[in-house]
Amino acid sequence: MIPATADPLDRVFAALADPTRRAILARLSTGEATVNELVTPFDLSQPTISKHLKVLESAGLVSRGREAQFRPVRLNAAPLAGAAQWLGDYRRFWAESLDQLDAYVKDLQQKEKRRESKQKRK
Repeated sequence: MIPATADPLDRVFAALADPTRRAILARLSTGEATVNELVTPFDLSQPTISKHLKVLESAGLVSRGREAQFRPVRLNAAPLAGAAQWLGDYRRFWAESLDQLDAYVKDLQQKEKRRESKQKRK
C-alpha cells in the first residue's frame, strides 16, 4: 500500500507501477464500470480488485459514484497530467541528448570519410 502522506506524484507512479492497475485504468478509459465488471477480465478475486481500486483511488486516478445500489468506478485522468508533465521534462532532456549524440556521430563520420579520402590519394 502507498502511504497517504506520499507526494501525489509518488502515489500516481506507484499506482501505475502495477500492470493490473494499468489494465483497470485502460478499461475505465472506455467508460465507467462496477467492481464486478472490472473483475470479469482478470483471474483475480473481487477483494483483490477492490484493493487495486483503493490504490488507484488514493492516487486520485479513479473515483466511485453512487447510483442506486451500484457504485460505478470512473477514471479521473487529471492526476496523470502531473505525471505527463514530469515525464515531459525528461523527454526534452533525452531528445536534446540524442540530438547531441547524433551531431557527434555525424562529425565522426565526416572525419572518417576525410581520413579515408586522404589515404586513397596517397
